[in-house]
Amino acid sequence: MKSRGILRVAINAPLSRLFDYLAPEGAIARPGTRVRVPFGRQSQIGTVLENADKSELPSSRLRSASAIIDREPLLMEDDLWLIRFTADYYHHPIGEVVAAALPAPLRQGKPLENPVRKVTLTTAGAEADLAKLGKRAKRQAELLTIIRDGENLNYGELDAAMPGWRRVRKSLAEKGFIEEYEAADDAVAFENLASVGQQKGPPLNTDQKNALKIIRSGNGFRANVLDGVTGSGKTEVYLHLIQDEIDAGRQVLVLVPEIGLTPQLVDRFQRRLGFAPALLHSGLSDSARLASWRNARNGSAQLIVGTRSSIFVPLKNAGLIIVDEEHDSSLKQQEGLRYSSRDLAVARAKRLHIPVVLGSATPSLDTLQRCREGSYENIQMPVRAGKAVPPLMRLVDVTKHDAFDGISEPVIAAIEKNIVGKGQVLVYLNRRGFAPTLICSGCGKVAECSRCDSRMTVHAGSGLLKCHHCGAQRNVDSECPECGSSCLPLGHGTERLEDTLQSRFPGEVITRIDSDSTRLKGTMSKALAMATSGDARILVGTQMLSKGHHFPNLTLVVVVNADQGLFSTDFRGGERLAQSLVQVSGRAGREERQGEVIIQTAFPQHPFWNELFRGGYQSVADSALREREAAVWPPFSRLALLRASAARREDAHNFLDKARRTAENAGIEGVRILGPVSAPMERKAGRFRAQLLLQSRQRQSLHQLLAILRATLEAAREARKVRWSIDVDPIELF
Repeated sequence: MKSRGILRVAINAPLSRLFDYLAPEGAIARPGTRVRVPFGRQSQIGTVLENADKSELPSSRLRSASAIIDREPLLMEDDLWLIRFTADYYHHPIGEVVAAALPAPLRQGKPLENPVRKVTLTTAGAEADLAKLGKRAKRQAELLTIIRDGENLNYGELDAAMPGWRRVRKSLAEKGFIEEYEAADDAVAFENLASVGQQKGPPLNTDQKNALKIIRSGNGFRANVLDGVTGSGKTEVYLHLIQDEIDAGRQVLVLVPEIGLTPQLVDRFQRRLGFAPALLHSGLSDSARLASWRNARNGSAQLIVGTRSSIFVPLKNAGLIIVDEEHDSSLKQQEGLRYSSRDLAVARAKRLHIPVVLGSATPSLDTLQRCREGSYENIQMPVRAGKAVPPLMRLVDVTKHDAFDGISEPVIAAIEKNIVGKGQVLVYLNRRGFAPTLICSGCGKVAECSRCDSRMTVHAGSGLLKCHHCGAQRNVDSECPECGSSCLPLGHGTERLEDTLQSRFPGEVITRIDSDSTRLKGTMSKALAMATSGDARILVGTQMLSKGHHFPNLTLVVVVNADQGLFSTDFRGGERLAQSLVQVSGRAGREERQGEVIIQTAFPQHPFWNELFRGGYQSVADSALREREAAVWPPFSRLALLRASAARREDAHNFLDKARRTAENAGIEGVRILGPVSAPMERKAGRFRAQLLLQSRQRQSLHQLLAILRATLEAAREARKVRWSIDVDPIELF
């Protein structure tokens, strides 16, 4: 008797292993196929990653898979390679990686194709005399007309067109006029893909032509860094490259930091290419995301635009991957599976033998160093497209000028001048809310979060104090609970700036764009439309306004508090400050009028300003790379951060002490171990956090040690009392 095959299954569980099951009697499940399996006392959906003839466990202990869900594999060989690579590189349980790669309905065991009932005409129905039928059966004639005009309508469409139609359909079926059948539901997938007609783009300048020539000259894999100043026309280069691939019948994947912040990019793609791209982001319904995923997999979607998780979407005929704003921290997942979609894009392109384009006006230092080493091709676009010129930049010393609720008099005067000149103003502050602190005027007590080591932020519009770390909220205290004195907001957020500007410029339309004001569906698009049209003369916002937007009328950018990044404890603080300032400054003067940028600071003599103003972002990057090389910080070394949190402080530290002893006894040379120490904000959401930092010049040594740590810690007794994670190439050391 032939033995049953063994399925090696990935299950969404925090264990770095596959689980062996017997295949159902007489069934075959190839790698990439979903199966339902017993797991503990529950039933789970797993994905077959391997087939085997034998298991380390005796056959008597193996349980059988309950059912095979897919007739054909959902994931192909290249998709499975990416999953394995991600699990290995980021030292994360492979079942959780598979779960991250699949849309929610597929994780739940739902079918890839959602069958729907459709109604179509028979030959007799097409030839039926509607006038004659209508005389004796008016409703039947009405339904037959709808079906005749609509062609293969589904039940939902018929419900909307003729309520109560289901009572009539039986009579038409008995007459042989209609018949029903099941089909895949592609309505969601293509509801936004109607042709809109292609618009012709502007003529290319020399830099754009050169960039296209370089990228097109390569065959197979090559990592190209499109290093262009804001307004240099990088998107135009993307469009030409995308059109190349579409004309060749290949697919393009475009990764953006946050899809909700870049509607202009999607709209531009649609107008220029003649169709809307398939979208993949968290703002879509599960069914819409599944439809886009399905169409990318079967090749009918030639352009896919999505946020970081779309790096895992299957592509039937991949031709190009583009990562826009490659420096943006939003491309790195900060919870659970902590992957960088930018780095995975490079790895995936290499596997698929296709080019990848990384675009940014402020490339990350990691990317710039790879260009210097020759791993990436650096393509510079130093000049703004068209007639636009770089904005003028200047500092305002807030220690020498009176300020009105955070805005100095020189800034007020500049805003007034630009408004009189029919310009538009953007006031930038990367801090939402009304004020970051509520303080007692008597005893000085500050309103703090009871669950975090942080202060509560005042939100005047809702009358609430909110913690931006754990989400806790309560009513604003009018009197101090300790001494009874009045409580006052201290500092400034975007909400307070909006009120201040409204009082100084009462006749102007002011639009605030931050995560609070754009929480409701449709509010972001409406606000951006007001900004783009120029109807809103003053814009107030956070980093949501600093990337990917084109405001034709914007002539002045004001950075209210630039000093937050000057004294950061993170070694990447200077890099990030320069990136945010250059990005937000790039919104000004993108048409024919030259823009102006005013930066308020209390430290005008800080050397950072001289570096930025003298040589721009490139000068700051060069200086930072020299410092990093001397200190052997990334990109001149590799980091991994082992994080732990627990209800009790000692449990987190005991776990990391165990991790340190394991690392020290592993015998791996060349890895520096720092800690464990408490996180800078030790308590968050009621849990105490600590971390252990590993640093090495050799990537291989670091990963060898991480593999040992993962295997040991998963089985450690101390792990039962903590939540822990490994973060490879961390971008936040907190």
